[in-house]
Amino acid sequence: MYAFDILGDPLRRRILELLAEGEQTSGAIRGVIRAVFALSQPAVSQRLRVVRENGFASVRVERARRFYAVGPTSLSEVDVWLDRSPGFWDQRLDALGTELVRGRRASRACRQPNTAPTSARPIRQ
Repeated sequence: MYAFDILGDPLRRRILELLAEGEQTSGAIRGVIRAVFALSQPAVSQRLRVVRENGFASVRVERARRFYAVGPTSLSEVDVWLDRSPGFWDQRLDALGTELVRGRRASRACRQPNTAPTSARPIRQ
């Protein structure tokens, strides 16, 4: 499989996001994936196997537990692909960053209480 085949699947991408946070047990990964995607334990194990067999994760066995971590060269294919046109992505990623900041500002503005003056007279019902 190519790197983008692995990353194109939301479930496998979520597994890699979990592993990017640090080494995880297979049980912890299964718990998160099953809760989010409502998959059976064998289905999650199959996705973990695909990620591992394609070099995106390594596994360490300790007694009865398996610990998964991001593979050491897993994203090198993606880096090579992105390096082909760095200017293309730089501009777009900068624009994305700007939009994220604007969105945060707008979100904060919506959450602030309305400070407009109220009428001096009480409303009668």
